[in-house]
Amino acid sequence: MKKILAAVLSMGIALSAVACGSGSSTTTTTEDVKSEGVMSYADYAAADLDSEVVIEAYVQGKQSWWDNKATLYTQDHDGGYFIYELPITEEDYNKLTTGTKIKVAGVKSEWSGEVEIVDAMYEIESGNYVASPVDCTDLLGKDSLKDRQNQLVSFSGLTVESVAYKNEQPGDDIYVTLSKDGNSYDFCLEYYLNGSDENFYNLVGGLESGQTVDVEGFLYWYEGPNPHLTKVTVK
Repeated sequence: MKKILAAVLSMGIALSAVACGSGSSTTTTTEDVKSEGVMSYADYAAADLDSEVVIEAYVQGKQSWWDNKATLYTQDHDGGYFIYELPITEEDYNKLTTGTKIKVAGVKSEWSGEVEIVDAMYEIESGNYVASPVDCTDLLGKDSLKDRQNQLVSFSGLTVESVAYKNEQPGDDIYVTLSKDGNSYDFCLEYYLNGSDENFYNLVGGLESGQTVDVEGFLYWYEGPNPHLTKVTVK
C-alpha cells in the first residue's frame, strides 16, 4: 500500500511541478482547484472506509509534533479532513502554519465515529486558505451536524454546566459540558492542540456553572460530537 501511495504522490509532483517542501506562496484562494488525481470533498466523503484516498487541503490546526508524527486539522472550501499521526520531519512540521496547502495520500479510516486519514504521505504545496468558523448552533442535537465533521465551527449562547480536568488535575485535557435549550453537549480543550496557550487554558479551566458562552472549535467526533475548543467568549 505504501508503494501505491508513493506512486500517487510522485505522479502528482510530476503533474504539478511542485516540489515537496515548497509552499512559500501566501495567496488566499477563493476556490479550490484540485490537481489531477485528487478527490473532491464529495468523492472523499463517499469513499469506503479502508480505501485509499488522495486529498488537497489547508492546515487549520495542528497538534504537537512528537516521535516524527503530527496530527492535523485541515479543510478545503467544502469540508474538513482529520489527518492522524502523519509521519513528518520537525522541519516540515514547522512550515505548516495556518493556511498552508498540503496534498495527502493515505487510507480513510474511522475510530469511535471520527473519520480520519491514516498511514499517510504528504507534499507541501503552494497556496493559502484560512477557514472562517461555520455557525452550527442550530445543528446541535441533529444528525446533520456530522456533515460538518472536522470543520472549524462555532456555537453561540451555550450555558456552562460543568468543567473537569482529565486525571482530575491541570496539565492535561479539559472536559467541558455545555447546554442549549435543555440539552447537554460535550466539548474538550485538547491539550496537545492548544494547551500551551496558558491564558486560554486558564480561561477554560476557570469557567463556572451558569455562565453563558460562545465557542469555536474543530468538530471532532468521539461517540458523538466532541468539538475541540479553540476559542471561548464569556458573555
